[in-house]
Amino acid sequence: MKDYQVMGVLNVTPDSFSDGGKFIDLDAAMQQVDAMVQADVDWVDVGGESTRPGAQPVTTEAEMQRVIPVIQAIKQRHPNLNISIDSSKPEVMEAAVMAGASMINDVNALQADGAIEVAVKHDVKVCLMHKQGSPQTMQDDPAYDDVVQQVLDFFEQRVEDCLAHGMDADAIILDPGIGFGKTLAHNIQLIQNTATFKQMGFPLLLGVSRKSMFGELLGRPVDQRLAGSLAVAQFAYLQGADYFRVHDVAATVDVLKTSEALIGGGLTAGAMTDE
Repeated sequence: MKDYQVMGVLNVTPDSFSDGGKFIDLDAAMQQVDAMVQADVDWVDVGGESTRPGAQPVTTEAEMQRVIPVIQAIKQRHPNLNISIDSSKPEVMEAAVMAGASMINDVNALQADGAIEVAVKHDVKVCLMHKQGSPQTMQDDPAYDDVVQQVLDFFEQRVEDCLAHGMDADAIILDPGIGFGKTLAHNIQLIQNTATFKQMGFPLLLGVSRKSMFGELLGRPVDQRLAGSLAVAQFAYLQGADYFRVHDVAATVDVLKTSEALIGGGLTAGAMTDE
């Protein structure tokens, strides 16, 4: 059994940094889901509010109108596909779970009033992400005394709060929040410490796909950041990361499947040929 999960990004927004506006139309969204399923995706992460740096918030009603029809359509066409809802609003979380989502992926780590209660009530997985500031201001001047330790401290506090509200520890996934209130140096430190975060005993999700760190590091525009994204995915996988939130599902699956085989995950001598 494989030891990684690939989560495909489906932004039904007009302003997401990489694919804003591409999947607002339901037919276009479903074509993208079909392609991800064909590429062996494990989860589809549906988001209706951009959290890129500088993004403006949307109303609960507008976010709901974007994501619920898509989740319903996915469940109808692919009833066994895992769906996560990328939202920080408890009302959206609950409606999405009722429509078929089985994970809440929250950049605000369930800090909104009522968010933890929704997750506990419906007994779904949750991804708790660290960020500094808000999407409107988080990249203005991010600063830390010790970014790794401060993210660890944040995780400890959020996990404690979730468990105190009755959440099952097995439901919790952690995400260090690459690019959310961090400089390039902060992002690299966090990725380098993937194994450190794993020592907390929870599955780790990494979302680096096409992010601005590759613009700074490689000088590449958004549509030319696949190689950098795959390099980080492989490094993080070898350090113990479990979930990979990506735009390029097929390429990521290929890299992780190959990496798994190379470290002893399931191919025996003679199982492959040059054909």
